[in-house]
Amino acid sequence: MRILMLGNSFTFFNDMPDMLAELTGAEVVAHTRGGARLSEQLNPNTRMGAATQAALREEKWDYVVLQEMSNGPITSPASFFSSVTRLCEQIRANGAVPVLYATWAYQRGGAKLRAFGMDYDQMYQQLHQAYAQAAQDTGALMADVGTRFYQLADQQELYAQDSYHPSEAGSRLAAQVLAQTIQRGTEDV
Repeated sequence: MRILMLGNSFTFFNDMPDMLAELTGAEVVAHTRGGARLSEQLNPNTRMGAATQAALREEKWDYVVLQEMSNGPITSPASFFSSVTRLCEQIRANGAVPVLYATWAYQRGGAKLRAFGMDYDQMYQQLHQAYAQAAQDTGALMADVGTRFYQLADQQELYAQDSYHPSEAGSRLAAQVLAQTIQRGTEDV
């Protein structure tokens, strides 16, 4: 099995692609850059976009994981939905299954959340709704990491000290949810 991950630091922190490879036995390749948006993966004039476009044209993948910039589904919904739609079309043309890596709200009470101007529940709800809508619109699988963070954040240290990136436990949880989603997707094929 081959998995391509398109995202940013929420994907590459703590070597999460390696964790996913361990859990699935797949070859996992990541095209990531800190702060990257999915729209960059579509832009052949950027280094990462050129690499992604070539990978989707020239290589065979089983699953392609899409992760938007942390607040992108809320702050730039038109770009988010458009990018997911276009990438899902390319992924299916490749013969692969698209997987949305639905990320989490910034840590409750953290400086990043205060600066963003939302409370924890609002940010979680808006992110969840955007990813769920995108999954419904495109037929992509949804790895609902954000909901697992929401359910477990008071019980486990899922956040790094900056209050928005994942801790090692948070990355492991993300890899587990992604692996479970992919395994369920494999059963459905």
